[in-house]
Amino acid sequence: MNITKTLLTTTLLLTVCISQAKVDYNKDAKYIELRDSMTHGFNSGDSARFYTHVHNLQRYLLHQEDYHGYYTQRCNEIIFEMNRQRIFEAYVKAQELSKELREKKLDKEMYMAVNMMGHINKYCGNKEAAKSCFFEVIDMMTKNGYYESIPPIYMNIVNVALDDDPDEALMLLDKAKEIAEKYAPERVFDIETRKTLSYYNRGQIDKFLEGYKLYKEGEKQGKSSVHGRSMEAYYLACTGKVDEAVEYAKKYLGDEGGEAIPLIYERAGRWEDAYRAFKEESLASDSIDNVVISNSMHGIQDQIQLFENEHKQALDRTYGLLTIIFLLMLLIIAMAYIVQVRKKHMLEMRKAYVKAMESEKMKTAFIQNVTHEVRTPLNIITGFAQVIANPDMAESAEERKHISTMMQKSTRQVTMLMDEIIGLSLIDSTEQVTKDDDTNINRMLRKLTEEYRDHATCDTEVKMETTLPDDYTLKTNENMLHRTLNCLMENAVKYTQKGSITIRTKQDDEVLKIAIEDTGSGIPEHEAEHIFDRFVKLDNFKEGIGLGLSLSRKLAQQLGGNVELDTTYKDGARFIVTLPIGNVN
Repeated sequence: MNITKTLLTTTLLLTVCISQAKVDYNKDAKYIELRDSMTHGFNSGDSARFYTHVHNLQRYLLHQEDYHGYYTQRCNEIIFEMNRQRIFEAYVKAQELSKELREKKLDKEMYMAVNMMGHINKYCGNKEAAKSCFFEVIDMMTKNGYYESIPPIYMNIVNVALDDDPDEALMLLDKAKEIAEKYAPERVFDIETRKTLSYYNRGQIDKFLEGYKLYKEGEKQGKSSVHGRSMEAYYLACTGKVDEAVEYAKKYLGDEGGEAIPLIYERAGRWEDAYRAFKEESLASDSIDNVVISNSMHGIQDQIQLFENEHKQALDRTYGLLTIIFLLMLLIIAMAYIVQVRKKHMLEMRKAYVKAMESEKMKTAFIQNVTHEVRTPLNIITGFAQVIANPDMAESAEERKHISTMMQKSTRQVTMLMDEIIGLSLIDSTEQVTKDDDTNINRMLRKLTEEYRDHATCDTEVKMETTLPDDYTLKTNENMLHRTLNCLMENAVKYTQKGSITIRTKQDDEVLKIAIEDTGSGIPEHEAEHIFDRFVKLDNFKEGIGLGLSLSRKLAQQLGGNVELDTTYKDGARFIVTLPIGNVN
């Protein structure tokens, strides 16, 4: 996360405020004094000073009946909290802004709240949500004629999409340039410079050098770009002055230098230096993430503390969830430490660098998925807890039942997430598995069927079919077998909206077969093995972190069996668990 990029947004907000005002603020001494005081407070990071001056400016704008300018300063409050790494406070302010704009039916200004949510989602690593918000902002601005402010929004999307889809980023830059040429010519040079930087990132050095020449010609004409120093650093690297480029990046690029230096070394083929720089940048990024999460947790605790006396029971549940989050963070740190230890044993530095990159991507995906999967149910529980805490609460019995259902569902989501993470430790365990439990198979499957009838949709029938006698027992580890079937049933319920989910079991020679069969969305045949890899989700919009199927197979293998996808079944998905029979009663 780059705080410098967030600060740049302030310039945009002030510019929009001036351009939309009914009076000429450039000639209004009172406005200029209030604006400059607010700006100095913003740049100092002093919350008492900033909020004093920004509230003075807001009162002045309301007196002028300049509501656009007023809500612009409300956005500056959100950015100020983001720069202080207080994401929870920024999120609360964004939600309050959105609610107020809706209640006052100020549809033309609604894009401000959506834009702020885009930045918050980007800050938290939720790239798809951030892009969705920014595209919605562009639609709103287009509808209301704010064309001159659209190019910076495209640039926000580029910053989100560049790593995952460089081609999309280039297309968005072209769109931004097309609009800027017509409505905001002063932004064209900056957009072209950003596009030139993308060539270096993609390894298209010839195109970068061509763009650099155009950039220098623009400089001679008095043009400037916020990306100018990055251009100079990359140009030094392209001309063979790698060490000078690195020193320049350290001195002038600030936070962006942490991302630029590994790339400069990589392009120069200096893999050992690239690995070292990447490791330093990764550690710095993890440190910032820890501060953000810590600040957010403090914000949540402050909100819950307001209702402690009246709703102690709700507070206890919330503290329990916070404890789970803390334990989760310890687990993530432990996993990161294990990854770092393993890297030290790699023999060749280039292989070490490549594997470090792959490990970092997996860790980042894990952190983002877990953070997103925990944050969503926590937000629901926290929000409904605040509703319940309201002494003026007048909801009907039906609404209270809905609140209770949603809170229970969210709690179950967090519980299932914890089960998958705990199961991950079982996958990597080297201890001998004991298989001394006399397990009645039919009884276990009936209990599983009854449990998941409550979790399936009302249009889905959950049933069981067996050819085994009721007294059929298998010598195995009952807990691990139950976990295996739980993972498969959870997957079936998640992807089946209507139809049926059927548990079938039979003995085939010396093997017991248990099939979990559904009429859901199904799985392509070419993904039959890929789905058992860790963190794999064919539908990123579904709940979970992609560990369920991997966990089910590993548990079954520890029991001496296996889990496979039956690719001959076409009405949905059918997973078959096979177990050696051994001692049967």
